[in-house]
Amino acid sequence: MSKNNAYLNLQNEYEAEEKDGIIKEYSPIIKNIAQRIASRFAPYVTIDDMISVGVIGLIDAISKFDKNKGVKFRTYAEYRIRGSMLDELRGVDWVPRSTRDKIKEMETVVVRLEQKYSCVPSEEEIAKEMNISLDELHEILFKSTKCSLLSLNEIEEYNSSSDKKFFPKANADKEDDVVSRINLEWLKSILASSIQNLTEKEKLVISLYYYDEITMKEIGEILGLTESRVSQIHSKALFILQTKIRKKMKN
Repeated sequence: MSKNNAYLNLQNEYEAEEKDGIIKEYSPIIKNIAQRIASRFAPYVTIDDMISVGVIGLIDAISKFDKNKGVKFRTYAEYRIRGSMLDELRGVDWVPRSTRDKIKEMETVVVRLEQKYSCVPSEEEIAKEMNISLDELHEILFKSTKCSLLSLNEIEEYNSSSDKKFFPKANADKEDDVVSRINLEWLKSILASSIQNLTEKEKLVISLYYYDEITMKEIGEILGLTESRVSQIHSKALFILQTKIRKKMKN
C-alpha cells in the first residue's frame, strides 16, 4: 500500500470516528426534538421514526456545515435535525378531506365572529355557530394542528429551500437575504399582534410550551389543569394564530 493510500485510509477512519462521536454527543438533542414533534402528531408517527430521520439530518449537517459562516455547529445541526423531521412529515397527508373541509369552515366562523364581536371568539361561541358539540370542536382543533407543520418557534427557523435563509445575518450583503429578513420581521410582527388577542390562559400556554419548552403535563401541573385540557387550549390558540397569519398573508 502506498503512503498516500495509507494516509487516506487513516484520514477516513478518523473522520468516521469523529462523525460517530458527534452522533453520540447529539443523541439526546435528537431524542428531545423527536419527542416534541412526535407528541404533536401521535399516533401517526413514532419517536423512533423521528429519531431515525433526525440522525440523517445530523449527518447531513456534518457534511454541509461551513464554519466560515460564523454560526455555531450546534445551531446549524438543530436546524438540520428539525428540518429533516418536518420534511418527512410533509410527505404524509393523514387528514381526510372531510376534516379539512371542517377546518376551513371553522376558519370562516372564527373570522366572522371576530368581526362581529371585535374579539377572539370562545370555544363555546365557535361550537354554537358551527352547530357542533364542544367535544367535536376539540377534535377538529386537534386535527387542525396536524395540517400545519410549522409551529410558532419554527416559523423563523426553518426554510428548506436554502441554507442561507437559516442565517440571514450571515448573508445580509445579498439582496434576497435582505428581502427574506424583512419578510421575517413582518411575519413576526403579525404573530406578536395576534398573540396579544389571545386570552391570558392561551398566552401562558403558548409561552410555556414554545418559549420555555415545558411539556403539556408540566403546564397542567402549573395551571392546575389536566394535560388533556392544556392540549385543548394549545390547539385552539394555535388555530387562532394560524388563521390570523393566513388571513394577513392573503391581504
